[in-house]
Amino acid sequence: MLTKKGPFADAGGITESAVEESIFPPYLFKHQDLTRPPKSAGRINQKKLINTVNHIHFTGEQIWVHLKDPRYEEDIFVSAHLEPCTGETITCQWSKENATSFEHHRFLNLLIDDGLSVMLVPAKLLNVNMDRFTIQIPDISYVLGKRQARRYTCHKVTAELNQNGFLASGDLLDFSPLSFRIKVIPDYGGSFHWLNPDEPVMINLYKNQRLIYSGHCRIVYQTDNMSVKEIVVASLSKQVNRFRKKKIRGQRMQLAPTSSITFEHPFSGKKIRRDIYDISVTGFSVRENNDDGVLVPGMIIPRLNINYYSDMLKMTCTAQVINRRETGNKIIHCGLAILDMDIDTYGMLSNLLNIIDPHVYVSSEIDMDALWKFFFETGFIYPQKYDSIQSYSEHFKETYRKLYKARPEIATHVTYQKNGQVYGHVSMVRAYERAWMVHHLAARPIPGISRHTGLNVLKQLLNYFDGIYRLPSVKMDYMLFYFRPENKFPDLFFGGFARNLKNLSACSMDLFAYKSYQTGSTQNPLPDGWLLREYSATDSWELEQFYRNRSGGLLLNVLCPEYEHSDDKTLEEAYKRHGLIRKTKIHSLIHMQKLKAVLVVNQSDLGLNLSELLNGIKVIITDPSSLPWNVLSMVLDRLTDIYKVDNIPVLIYPHTYFEDNNVPYDKQYQLWIMDTQYGDHYLEYMRDKTRMKLQYIFKFLIGKYMKK
Repeated sequence: MLTKKGPFADAGGITESAVEESIFPPYLFKHQDLTRPPKSAGRINQKKLINTVNHIHFTGEQIWVHLKDPRYEEDIFVSAHLEPCTGETITCQWSKENATSFEHHRFLNLLIDDGLSVMLVPAKLLNVNMDRFTIQIPDISYVLGKRQARRYTCHKVTAELNQNGFLASGDLLDFSPLSFRIKVIPDYGGSFHWLNPDEPVMINLYKNQRLIYSGHCRIVYQTDNMSVKEIVVASLSKQVNRFRKKKIRGQRMQLAPTSSITFEHPFSGKKIRRDIYDISVTGFSVRENNDDGVLVPGMIIPRLNINYYSDMLKMTCTAQVINRRETGNKIIHCGLAILDMDIDTYGMLSNLLNIIDPHVYVSSEIDMDALWKFFFETGFIYPQKYDSIQSYSEHFKETYRKLYKARPEIATHVTYQKNGQVYGHVSMVRAYERAWMVHHLAARPIPGISRHTGLNVLKQLLNYFDGIYRLPSVKMDYMLFYFRPENKFPDLFFGGFARNLKNLSACSMDLFAYKSYQTGSTQNPLPDGWLLREYSATDSWELEQFYRNRSGGLLLNVLCPEYEHSDDKTLEEAYKRHGLIRKTKIHSLIHMQKLKAVLVVNQSDLGLNLSELLNGIKVIITDPSSLPWNVLSMVLDRLTDIYKVDNIPVLIYPHTYFEDNNVPYDKQYQLWIMDTQYGDHYLEYMRDKTRMKLQYIFKFLIGKYMKK
């Protein structure tokens, strides 16, 4: 079939310099049979041809002219550009890409390729010169053939071919959903003799130096020239397994009114719109006609808009086409995965797709007075806690105003609200560079309606979590949760998962002892032989040895990441953009050149976490038996002068340290950490548990009713 750059013929005599200058010789015409239309060929009348010509002029595409070389009597074809057509003649300009002029060649036919079919126009030449020519439009033209899928010209897309160490690079010329055509030259020192046409090749496509496609393909066709080749390749797969397969797939919805997607096609640069067939927080599907399909499995769309309610709501994301399959009647069903979107946009999508309960809201506007009332009535702010924070209540209010009103990218929340009252609440904050912390998990019954709002909030949180942890911009490699060991609810839904999974590199728990420590104490010099210094890479090996043998969990991955992986220092800047504070600094306590403890000093705004677990010091003691409490308390006195409150929480690991040194402490906390690569396992576990919990509640209510 004819395409925009001339695949009817073998390209002869094209050099690398010619490619760079975009000057091409004519192509030899080797498909004489196509100029003799069969009886079965479709016919086009004059009126329809004129409309087609004007459309091609409007889009700026080129056509091909079939000529006879007067010197050698060879058939050639060259490119030309149409001028607008209003009567019975067509005028064309010779393309500036042509290397010579053709006013002395014999005119035979026009060949017009609309991407889907090739039209043969056996017109009569009226006049010609070195710039343009004019032909008489015939009464009848012919459709010579039709492709399986329409081809489209590409715009500034770089192509890279790789086969077992052979590399070639160039440009993507055109594409269809089924194949690509590229023009490439071998990299320095390589040769097309190394290219085996019977073996698969890896094709990488780039737009503005960004990868937009990568996949294994088979070679369908290639030109003979050994300096530069046009190669047609077809993908070996119609399915991209972007993520690990789930046992339980997230429920997809068909929205009403109809939603759509719009995007600039990364290959052609054209604006595309498709109606959404169904959608979830992780992806969506669309349908397109086979004749005008543009979605290629594996193609990455850097900026795609999900439009709802006549484009009144637009949600921008990065997406990838993951499959393409025929459904009958020339309709193609295409699935797309959401690769990334910002957390605020993800919250809007979650609210739009809320199928649990219309009273559950994700990161939505909330009445702050109603939220504070909820905290007090649920006992989340109990008398002792309020006594410790009441002096700083205005600071707490301001922190929460910034977190809940501005909807920053470092915090999110799910609430259960009815008539302006809050009955359930859970929130998350980005606690460390690539770790988020779940906190403020609480619920209360709705009088006379429901006693189990907590489960509804938890179920919506699971739906929310289903897609968010995969989004790179959210930076959620790990999830944290602190809870008291005696608290049965989190021990079931969090601790139970860790015990059930039995994989410490996937999910772990470490028990800390908690002590409220008074700030502002007199700072005394450390005894001889003791040194407090900034944590360094030389300390990490000994800390890792201790923790691996003591626990083997994920604590150090979050608190003390390896220095070579810690370039992404964006957390402090992210908080600062919203007028908030979040800092972490790590110190090492040394005695006689031996590491005795590592102290992680956390700073945040008052109330970022009501238990202030992000505004205190964590101590990991690597040699508990040789670290006296009086020395450790001297170190704490030095480090607490940065805090503006009377007391801060100190959490010590191992939790036995206080007891071993006869030091009173307040309570214990389990620190639960999960690697979000195992998020699917957690979702399966949680859904099983919530289902069991609901069954238990149902049986309890039935039993109570029967007794009555």
